Amino acid sequence: MNKILRVNMSDLTCSFEDVPQKYRYLGGRGLTSAITCDEVPPTCHPLGPNNKVIVATGVVTGTAAPTSGRISIGGKSPLTGTIKETNSGGMAGQKLARLGITIVVEGQPREKGKFWLLKVDKDGAELLPAADKWLAKGLYETYPLLFAEFGEKVGIIGIGVAGERLMANAGICVNDPENRPRRHAGRGGMGAVMGSKGLKAIVIDDEGAPGVPIVNKEVFDTGRKKLVEALRTHDVTKPGGALNTYGTAVLINIMNEAGGLPTRNFSSGRFEGAAKISGEAIHEACKKRGGVGKTGHG
Repeated sequence: MNKILRVNMSDLTCSFEDVPQKYRYLGGRGLTSAITCDEVPPTCHPLGPNNKVIVATGVVTGTAAPTSGRISIGGKSPLTGTIKETNSGGMAGQKLARLGITIVVEGQPREKGKFWLLKVDKDGAELLPAADKWLAKGLYETYPLLFAEFGEKVGIIGIGVAGERLMANAGICVNDPENRPRRHAGRGGMGAVMGSKGLKAIVIDDEGAPGVPIVNKEVFDTGRKKLVEALRTHDVTKPGGALNTYGTAVLINIMNEAGGLPTRNFSSGRFEGAAKISGEAIHEACKKRGGVGKTGHG
C-alpha cells in the first residue's frame, strides 16, 4: 500500500495522503478494522455521516501468491452495531493492490437519493454522477452497462437495489474473471453503508499501474512455490478435490458435524437439514438434471 485515497461524499472531493507508519504493515481485515477503530465514533449511526467504508487489500494481494486476490471492506455494521469486515474474491482486489491504494469513503451527500460512481486509475480518482440507467436495477443488468462504459478490463465494486434502499443486510458485489456480478462481500450489511454514502460503484482500472514491489523476490518465490504445492496436493484443494468438485458448500456437513454451522441466528451450531443443502447434495442434484450447472470452480 502506497497511499490512502480519501473520498469525501459531503463535498465530493478525492484526495491522497501518505500511509501512517502504524498502518504500514497492515492489510485486509487488520487494516479496515484499525481504521474503523481509529476514525469511526463507536456511538455513531451506521447509516449516518460519521460511519466510513474502508476498502483494503492484503499484504500480498496483487502478486503471484496463490489465493491472495481478495478484497476487504470494513466499517460499522448496521446489523451488529460493531466493527465489521466483509471480504470477497473477484477482480477488484488484485487491481486495487497493483495501484497501491486503500480507499476510505466518508461523509454523506448533501442531496439525498443522489448516487455517484468513483473511478480510480493510475492517474488519480474522480467522482462521476451515476447515470439513471445504472440505478434501481439488478446487478446482472447494471454490470454490462458499466463495462460498456468503462471497458472490459476494469474491476467493479458495486451495490444493487438493496444497497441503494439502505436495507440493513445488503451486500457489496465484485465482478468475477468472466465479468459476472458473482463475488460478494455479503456480511454485516456493508452494502447499506455504501448506499448511505451515495456511492453506487467503484470502478478500478489498473492499466499501467506500478504493481506490488517485492522486497526479497527469492524468499517470496520460495514461499509461493511451497504454498502452490500444498494446494495442489491437499485433498480439499487439489484438482478433483473437495472444493473443486463441490464448491464452498462442501463445508456444510463438516461445519455441522463440528457444531459450528450458524443455525437460527447462531442460537445453535447444528441444522437438522444440513445434509439436504450440502455441496454433495447439490452436486448430485446437478447430475440428476443432466449436468446443467456446476458446483465448483477454479
